[in-house]
Amino acid sequence: MSQAIIESLRSIGLIGSANARVTPLTGGVSSQILLIEDGARSFVLKRALPKLQVRDDWFADVSRNRYEQEYLRYVAAFLPHAVPRVLHSDDQQGFFIMEYLGAGYANWKKLLLDGRAEASHARRAGTILGTIHRRSWNDPQARRSFDTSENFYQLRIEPYLVTTGQRHPVLRHYFEQEAARIAQSRLCLVHGDFSPKNILIGSGGAPDGRMVVLDCEVAWFGDPAFDLAFLFNHFLLKALVHRQSPQPLLALVDAAWAQYTLQMSPDALEGLEARVAHLLPMLLLARVDGKSPVEYLHEEGKDLVRGFVADLLPRDPQSIESVIRAWAERLAASTANAPQRLFVPAPGS
Repeated sequence: MSQAIIESLRSIGLIGSANARVTPLTGGVSSQILLIEDGARSFVLKRALPKLQVRDDWFADVSRNRYEQEYLRYVAAFLPHAVPRVLHSDDQQGFFIMEYLGAGYANWKKLLLDGRAEASHARRAGTILGTIHRRSWNDPQARRSFDTSENFYQLRIEPYLVTTGQRHPVLRHYFEQEAARIAQSRLCLVHGDFSPKNILIGSGGAPDGRMVVLDCEVAWFGDPAFDLAFLFNHFLLKALVHRQSPQPLLALVDAAWAQYTLQMSPDALEGLEARVAHLLPMLLLARVDGKSPVEYLHEEGKDLVRGFVADLLPRDPQSIESVIRAWAERLAASTANAPQRLFVPAPGS
């Protein structure tokens, strides 16, 4: 952390001593995230990086740090406990400070990788996501504040859809068509990274414990299908990790979707499920061969995803249930063929 930032924090009273401890936090590829502890006070500093920390060259405008702050403030107006509080921002130096939630929160991704699939967590996430989409639906303020198409292209459309399509020429036209469609959508506020790794669950457990959504720098006024497919995709990938007993993880899709639909109007739901079902297998493949691959799959698991998407995508699935059923059948067949082979998280994941 630069001396200029330290002095800035001292000037506003966030750091009061010369012995403040600064600890880098891990888990993301797009930002510098620091835990700052100053006596009894603890908070988190986040600053966007111009080049993301992945194998491919992946650059994005650091203005996304400001849009993340705006997302947190927008959602806090009606779901104050669902996002961390913003304590301070410095647009000139490109960072902001938010509350530190502490050790009493579990990362949902870790729980799922450990096989702890609780429907109550999925229902809570579905409620939060549906509430954000409903409250921002055709909202002129959100449309103006999150006119971030360029950022969304840099952070999601190009690395997930365009790149993956280029690496699979037979499927390329599906990815290109979907990329063009999404780029033109303007319906509600989209988180853009609504995945279990960005959701913390209070130790009280849902529904009593607090569930907090993080890392909203991809925020964009667009198609809600992206957030849903992005979340469901992670449930499918975790089911692959636990393919000998995948049903509890696959059931999370139904739990989240059912609760989400309760928040939305019939007009908003029209055509949404078909869009989610169409995008879901593309994002599944993107997490294997896009610019941001998951770190916990062995090569056999990656090949299983590739074969599944190549078979399913030309059939143009129209329902979420049809995708889940086809995936469950593929997992069952793979387990029968190699019953001793487990897909487990890589060391350190």
